[in-house]
Amino acid sequence: MAEAAAAAAPAAPSRSFDARAALIESAKVAFVVLVLAATMVGVEIADVTGGHEVRTRFGQVAAAAGVAFAARYVLVLLRHGRHGPVLVGAGAIAALLIGVLAVEWATGQRTIGRYLLPFENPVMDWVLAAIALFLFGRAAQLRRLEGRTASATEASEARWGDRGRWLIRWLGPAFFGFGLVFPFLFFIAPDIVDRRMLDIAVLVLTYIMLGWGLNIVVGLAGLLDLGYVAFFAVGAYSYALLADNFSLGFWICLPFAGIMSAFAGILLGFPVLRLRGDYLAIVTLGFGEMIRIILLNWQAFTGGPNGLSGIPRPTLFGIPFEEPDEDKLTFHGLLGLEFDTSHRIVFMYFLIFALAMLTNAFTQRIRRLPVGRAWEALREDEIASRSLGINPTNTKLTAFAIGAMFAGFAGSFAGTRLGFIAPEMFTFLESAVIVAIVVLGGFGSQLGVVLAAILLIGLPEVFRELKDFRMVAFGLAMVGIMLWRPSGLISHRDPTIRLHPAGRGGGS
Repeated sequence: MAEAAAAAAPAAPSRSFDARAALIESAKVAFVVLVLAATMVGVEIADVTGGHEVRTRFGQVAAAAGVAFAARYVLVLLRHGRHGPVLVGAGAIAALLIGVLAVEWATGQRTIGRYLLPFENPVMDWVLAAIALFLFGRAAQLRRLEGRTASATEASEARWGDRGRWLIRWLGPAFFGFGLVFPFLFFIAPDIVDRRMLDIAVLVLTYIMLGWGLNIVVGLAGLLDLGYVAFFAVGAYSYALLADNFSLGFWICLPFAGIMSAFAGILLGFPVLRLRGDYLAIVTLGFGEMIRIILLNWQAFTGGPNGLSGIPRPTLFGIPFEEPDEDKLTFHGLLGLEFDTSHRIVFMYFLIFALAMLTNAFTQRIRRLPVGRAWEALREDEIASRSLGINPTNTKLTAFAIGAMFAGFAGSFAGTRLGFIAPEMFTFLESAVIVAIVVLGGFGSQLGVVLAAILLIGLPEVFRELKDFRMVAFGLAMVGIMLWRPSGLISHRDPTIRLHPAGRGGGS
């Protein structure tokens, strides 16, 4: 029994720490950062009166290399189980940086910070303080877990699983309720929720809908699709062309946009059914680029690089959100309200909110049906699924078609919201962001997609005032989250079907 318990216990971290090897490894990382930073940001050409001026920032480059050296050395210490030095060093650095920055923020002057802070920009110093805090917390967490047996680790994971289920059970309705009342805060508390916040909320909801649609393909069916933005583009252009050439309204064009995107998903699915993994990802990436190039070059049909403008706005049962006119029934004229363009933004918010909730409800329902369970079976083991009679061809096609359909709905909304679309809006970067939302949120997790979309889309927009440094802070936050939750923000998800429900036979 003792031997079995010892074999089941997790392996302890390696204690053979080689300081010389750690220094060499950290020096290599610092050298790479030094070279890259020197070539990219070390020299700046600034416009001055009468010409240009070359400015150097080699002091900042050296500071960045020093930070990289220290951070790598700390990670090596953590890898070898040396938590004590990290706790002391990272904690002291974080306390020093936060203290100095707080004093300078309170006084509005840069005094002692010019000698103690490594960067001239306070944003970078705050980012460095956040890194030190993260490393301090990581060291404290690893030290707390050190020496635990396998049974204690499993018990802790079970407790966290119960807490996760409880959180998911209440967090979803809380998000739904907040989403319903959020637009009314624009009128109740305009100092808190302004027009810009409404626009950001509409953008986040659009990406939540795209993430839920891609979650069908990637999270449930296990098919890595890097060209998902192509279906987004097909939906947007389908709506714009139908509305422009046939004078059809939004509510009539919306289902057609979804059908056209689903048809594009079927066209993509047929040639790639035999591919898996990286090969599937490469083919879908090529498909997305093909759609973008077609939209860019077919100028007579799609407008080419100029795009399509003047896309009609949606109406409320045929009532437009326009200035009151005696010859036309408008929303403001019907209710006797003073014309305000923000009312249309609120309507657009509720429109994308309803479309996103429809996507979520459909996904939650279909994953409990036989086709949804077939997707999950294919994701786990395609060969075993074949032996059980599941047709992988039809199953994959349904995943591609349904996921593409929701991307088409989102694309039609994006077109009518902006009133303009162009091929530059549907690049590979958009597909990468949508895939990152699904991966960061957790495969198959609907609530995780919401949290990831808020993090990836909402926060960079909120902190746009940071200008060049906002993406630095965003990238560091992404790295920290992936280190903290490598399987996603909400990796736990109850199985779609239980063979033995809780309380009737024990396990699940």
